[in-house]
Amino acid sequence: QVQLVESGGGLVQTGGSLRLSCAASGLTFSNYAMGWFRQTPGKERDIVASISGSGGHTEYAIFVKGRFTISRDNAKNMVYLQMNSLKPEDTAVYYCAAARSIATLTLSSDWGQGTRVTVSS
Repeated sequence: QVQLVESGGGLVQTGGSLRLSCAASGLTFSNYAMGWFRQTPGKERDIVASISGSGGHTEYAIFVKGRFTISRDNAKNMVYLQMNSLKPEDTAVYYCAAARSIATLTLSSDWGQGTRVTVSS
């Protein structure tokens, strides 16, 4: 029943910014931790950032810390990823995921279709 729809990807230059959005439905949104993952073909899917159901706790991968910010609006069932100071290595398809806790996000099968981010050098 869970449906996640990502948007906001695109082509940007090194140092540029993008804001990704994920619209969630089919779940009691505030009860779910949300996360952003990214994947390049042939590589593993890496967790980028996560946020607790209340929004009170966030976690970031080392490779994006200080550049990306995850946030959520529980009244709108939306989660966002603000990406600043983008680097070519950030190029990937970005996926939104939902789980009952941050700790189980990597095990979640509830994913969106992804939105592609390309950072040119």
